[in-house]
Amino acid sequence: MTQNPTLVPAAELVKRNNVTQPNESAEYRRARNELLREEIELRRHIERVAAMRRSLPPGGEVIGDYRFEGENGPCDFAGLFGDKQTLVVYSYMFGPQRERPCPMCTSLLSAWEGEARDIEQRIALAVVARSPIDRLLAFKRERGWRDLKLYSDLNGNYSRDYHAIEPDGSDMPEINVFTRRDGTIRLFWAGEMGFDTADPGQDPRGAPDPMPIWTVLDMTPEGRGTDWYPKLAYPS
Repeated sequence: MTQNPTLVPAAELVKRNNVTQPNESAEYRRARNELLREEIELRRHIERVAAMRRSLPPGGEVIGDYRFEGENGPCDFAGLFGDKQTLVVYSYMFGPQRERPCPMCTSLLSAWEGEARDIEQRIALAVVARSPIDRLLAFKRERGWRDLKLYSDLNGNYSRDYHAIEPDGSDMPEINVFTRRDGTIRLFWAGEMGFDTADPGQDPRGAPDPMPIWTVLDMTPEGRGTDWYPKLAYPS
C-alpha cells in the first residue's frame, strides 16, 4: 500500500461522499456523516498503529528448548517457519486438563481456517496447544478444519515462556509473531492487551481485534451482547 503523507481532512472526504440510503431522513444523514468522519479517522489511526508496529526494534532472540509435534511428526521451533521468514503462532486453550477446547479460541480459529491458505502465501501460521497431537487432530477433524497447522507443545516450554500458561497451570490464549532474519529467530510482536489493560465493562481484547465475528457484530444495533457465547457444535 502506498503511503501518502499529505492526507485530506476527514471532514472534507465526508463532503465528497455522495452516498445516500433509500428513504433516509436529514437527521439520519447528519448523524451518519459524523460517524463516517470518525470511521475515516479510525482507519487512519489503525494505519498509524500498524506502521508503529512494523518499526519496532528487534525483539528478544528465541533460544529456548522448544519441541513440537505436528501432523508430520516432531519439529523444533525453526520447523514451524517452513520456508517463510515470518511466523504467527496462536496459543490455543486446549491443554491436557481440558475435556474440550475453549469455544472462543475455536471460534477465532474457525475464522482463520478460511484464511489460512491465503495467509500462508506470505507468512507461516501455526496453532500450538499442550494437548497430545492425536487429540488435537481428532478435534481438527471434528471441526472440519483442513488448512490450519496444529502442533502439540511437547515439553510446555514454549507455552510457559510466551505467556500461554497461568501461574495455576491453566491455559491462556496468546498471539506471537516471530521473524527469522539471517538465521536468527526473534520475537517481533506479541499481544499484550489482557485483563490489566481492559477498559471498564469490557472483556480483554486486542486492537484491532483478531476475531472477525466482533467486527461484524460491532456493525449491528445489538452489538456484541453479553447473553451468548460461541459453541463447539451446533444442531444440524
